[in-house]
Amino acid sequence: MKNVLKKLAIVALLLGTSATYANDSKEIVSIIKNVEKGDQITVKDDSGEIIYNNVIANDGNLTQLFDFSKLRKGDYTVEINKDYIIEINTIKVTDESVYIVKSSEEKVFKPVFRPLDNKLIISKIALDARELDVELYYKDELIFSENVEENEDVFNRIYKLDKTNKGFYKAIVKTNERVFVEYFRI
Repeated sequence: MKNVLKKLAIVALLLGTSATYANDSKEIVSIIKNVEKGDQITVKDDSGEIIYNNVIANDGNLTQLFDFSKLRKGDYTVEINKDYIIEINTIKVTDESVYIVKSSEEKVFKPVFRPLDNKLIISKIALDARELDVELYYKDELIFSENVEENEDVFNRIYKLDKTNKGFYKAIVKTNERVFVEYFRI
């Protein structure tokens, strides 16, 4: 009789445990984004609140680095911030699966800043936005500002700086509703 009660208790415990975890397994469909060490991943909910933000420590697949199946049902924005580009995707989480909304794939090309002697070269692939605001600061004082509407696919500017003003500078480029800041020294 004691053995029967023990077996019934074990069966009840196992059934209770499996019922608790039954809804945690969701099929992850077509989230095969390769990421590299040093990339940054940001996950935002549909209200724009950041729920995860981290620098990637190892090369790999995005689904190996973040458990999307633990998210509640809804839409999420996933940004993978790489060296020269930001890849933005919408992830849809349902009761059964997690998948990328194909029509939501977006790329933001980041500007490249190259200080050279007393010049600053700013380049940006302009396929994603045609308008840029550029500001240059020396010792926290604005020394140059321009709004550029570019008709070409590549934005290239060379800014000549006063070589007698040695020290730290700051360049700010605003585009795609984002702000990119670069600190440099001549």
